[in-house]
Amino acid sequence: MIDVLVSMRRGLVALALCVFAQTASATCSEGTVWVRGDFGTARFNVEIADTQRTRAIGLMHRESMPASEGMLFVYPRPQRMSFWMRNTLIPLDMLFVDPTGRVKKIHHEAIPLDETPIPGGDGLTHVLEINGGLARQMGIGEGAELRHPSFDQDSAAWPC
Repeated sequence: MIDVLVSMRRGLVALALCVFAQTASATCSEGTVWVRGDFGTARFNVEIADTQRTRAIGLMHRESMPASEGMLFVYPRPQRMSFWMRNTLIPLDMLFVDPTGRVKKIHHEAIPLDETPIPGGDGLTHVLEINGGLARQMGIGEGAELRHPSFDQDSAAWPC
């Protein structure tokens, strides 16, 4: 019964995020990532990990994260990316993103504390981490587009 209630709560949170995002204007700011696709539009408040130190720490040691939040990892040039869940206590969805802001791969529900490498692919500049299971619940899939000022606005699929 508890699993059903948790699942229903997650579904309602996902729906609320979509409804809110569709009614809000999609303005660019450092602490906000917009995601759009066949499912509609969603907004996440994000922490930015754009230095070697902040990327190394990521979401380690956190016991929870609100459904409307996440972390955006930003790299200066396209590269092959692989992540792991060392010291990460909550399941995460990892959206691997190319320089235009298009989601190239999603790893759903990464297992907490698992140090097995999670490959994202080549030519990537960003990774958006959100709560595990949320991408599926919301309908976010490969090909979705992200909007954030860290993307080169001249080549971004969804510029600011």
